[in-house]
Amino acid sequence: MELIWILVIIVGAILLWLILTYNGLITSRNRVDESWSDIEVQLKRRYDLIPNIVNTVKGYAKHEDSVFTKVTQARTAAMGAKTMQEHAKTENMLSETLKSLFAVSEAYPALQASTNFLQLQHELTDAEDKIMASRRFYNANVRDFNTKIQVFPTNVIAGTFGFVKREFFDAPDVALETPQVTF
Repeated sequence: MELIWILVIIVGAILLWLILTYNGLITSRNRVDESWSDIEVQLKRRYDLIPNIVNTVKGYAKHEDSVFTKVTQARTAAMGAKTMQEHAKTENMLSETLKSLFAVSEAYPALQASTNFLQLQHELTDAEDKIMASRRFYNANVRDFNTKIQVFPTNVIAGTFGFVKREFFDAPDVALETPQVTF
């Protein structure tokens, strides 16, 4: 009779460990998904600011159509990105085109003095800062999740239930630079 209780306790402990491990993996995966959602919110905020900035600059620099077209195309490409690599690539392209837009703005002192333009620049800088913070939070959650699914014995449970490694959101160094607001 004592042997049966020992076996029941061992089986119960194993089942409890399996349940806790599985639930821990689900929690980690949900944190990764939630932190990616935070990045998407900040990217959308940034995307929403771009047409306002372009229209403000257009009012002062009408003959800079190629710059406006490039910014609009980069924004469209970034909004349509599906994979993590596409997001990193298109965000880098968008950052570069925004730099060229702000370079154009430096040639127009009246634009530099525009309250609307200055406010939009400030909001864009704020959005960039929030994207960077969200990216750090996301990457930390991805690191924790990937570590959980790669270490023994959790990797056995992760493999059994189909948990797969997540990608980091690594933007090239150029894209990590916050646009400089110059007056």
